[in-house]
Amino acid sequence: MAKRVLMKGNEALVRGAIAGGCRCFFGYPITPQNEVPECMSKLMPEVGGVFLQAESEVAAINMVYGAAAAGARAMTSSSSPGISLKQEGISYIACAELPCVIANVQRGGPGLGNIAASQSDYFQATRGGGHGDYRTLTLAPWSVAECYTLTAEAFDIADEYRNPCLILLDAIIGQMIEAIEIPDWKPKIIPKPWATIGAKGRKANVVNSLYIQPKDLEEVNNRMQARYALAAEKLVRSQSIQTEDADVVLVAYGCMARVCRSVVDQARQDGMKVGLLRPITLYPFPNREIAALASQGKKFLAVEMSHGQMVEDVRLAVEGKSKVEFFGRSGGVVPMPAEILEHVRALV
Repeated sequence: MAKRVLMKGNEALVRGAIAGGCRCFFGYPITPQNEVPECMSKLMPEVGGVFLQAESEVAAINMVYGAAAAGARAMTSSSSPGISLKQEGISYIACAELPCVIANVQRGGPGLGNIAASQSDYFQATRGGGHGDYRTLTLAPWSVAECYTLTAEAFDIADEYRNPCLILLDAIIGQMIEAIEIPDWKPKIIPKPWATIGAKGRKANVVNSLYIQPKDLEEVNNRMQARYALAAEKLVRSQSIQTEDADVVLVAYGCMARVCRSVVDQARQDGMKVGLLRPITLYPFPNREIAALASQGKKFLAVEMSHGQMVEDVRLAVEGKSKVEFFGRSGGVVPMPAEILEHVRALV
């Protein structure tokens, strides 16, 4: 039987990573993700892993590059401005076709902003964030339990697609404490014949992100795009709540999906047919699921703690076949159910 314990989201992320086979962690402190390196510093040595507090965010992501190139399951974490500092390294890792896991516990921005919850890093997470035609496969937990399971699985996903996988949460999910059941997790360890683990008896492997000849770099880009297309077919996940008969479908992820769940319950009590679609994979996005709802004539309200980022993906998925509205707050302000409900009434 699984063990049921009280745990903070950031700690669940750490324990999920270790269950997923992470044995190398490199990080640098920044609020509101400081529990991640704190827990890693305690737990990683217990499983024979390596914890290292780097001298900067730039150093941390390049240490991940090196560990991933050697075939290790490696991870780093940070919060919004720290993730910005890592973007060049993430682009290098993507071009080198290396798997790794990155966690972003978002805070208010832009700039140093504040340490309150935010969802304004959606574009950065789902569009790559750095230079070049790359993407980060992006998972969005809405509970402490998902902080554990999605992080554990992220290492399998990163290995399968040979690409960085990003866990996108926020200060609310990271700092929230809930009772969760610790599952018996078995990571899917796959061979890595490309890893730089010594070339005795074979030709040396080369891990690189510099391609002087344009045709060579185009080949790398084509391989990456093929993996993204495969992920769009196999990896997409979402949760639908009372969308079957809904006239209005809320679209929200992470902590805002939890708020919208309350909105759905209140709207139903008031006689309004409202449902919720929660993207779990932000990239690739659940386009087919939203398009299917749009074809039934349902209206959409995208709800975010930003000035409108995920809503663009909702509109792309709808393709003009239905109405898409947006409601959001920024700077760390969390929208309350009553505010959202007023916008639902207007749509209904």
